[in-house]
Amino acid sequence: MKKTKASLAVLLSTSLLFGCSQEKEEVKPADKNAKETSASASALDDVSSEYREYAIGEIEEFVKATEEFTTAVTSGDIEKAKEVYAPARMHYERAEPIAEVFGDLDPKIDARKGDVKDEEWGGYHRIEMGLWEENTTKGYEEYANQLMSDVNLLRAKVETVEVTPDLLITGAVDLLNEVSTSKVTGEEDRYSHTDLYDFVANVEGAEKIYELLTPALKEKDEKLVTEIQQRFDDVYSLLEKHKEGNGYTSYTDLKESEVKELSQAIDALAEPLSQIGIVTEES
Repeated sequence: MKKTKASLAVLLSTSLLFGCSQEKEEVKPADKNAKETSASASALDDVSSEYREYAIGEIEEFVKATEEFTTAVTSGDIEKAKEVYAPARMHYERAEPIAEVFGDLDPKIDARKGDVKDEEWGGYHRIEMGLWEENTTKGYEEYANQLMSDVNLLRAKVETVEVTPDLLITGAVDLLNEVSTSKVTGEEDRYSHTDLYDFVANVEGAEKIYELLTPALKEKDEKLVTEIQQRFDDVYSLLEKHKEGNGYTSYTDLKESEVKELSQAIDALAEPLSQIGIVTEES
């Protein structure tokens, strides 16, 4: 389902153009190209700036939520730690295209067992194992302190991130592909089974990128915009079925047919998103 970065990047030079096509007078090719380049750059700057602000905001909330989580762990409040675990991680999952830029920090914060050497494994999922598998916080205080340190460092480093065209355009599809290819198996939150929280956050993160691009996309293919929005609605409708209070039911409660249905809906959403660059190139 995932297209190459090259084909997706076409969106930059084609869909983010304003005004030039509406001019009635004849425009010389050189002048037209200059105007298009300027308009494209300006539109991209605006979109990139808005997304950067959104992602930083999510990381800031992630810091606050992680502080609440790690405080619960270090104080031995296992029920509180379990309560805030999944909601806290949603902030990270929404901003994952930026968070994953830091290849050294992402594994420390979000690695699952087997992703790194056992002696190097820490972060949210290491503590998750203690909370749900061992039903304890004892012995996990050091992991909690290190996690808080790493998340604070992420917040400091995120200021240096340049939101590139590649990151912006591929980010939305990558978030969805991650759900449909790996998270749908239940391996992400294998101890707590809070995978649906991650699903929702990834879809929300992808939708934010799409929303920022929508005004420009409508100029090129309003039908595609309508289709993508319908696909988002379809996915949210399925996720809504598994709401439980302010959160979501355990992933193990889903029937095999429901998992398949959700996976197919996410694939159906990723397909038109991945076609954006190609469609605008041909328009």
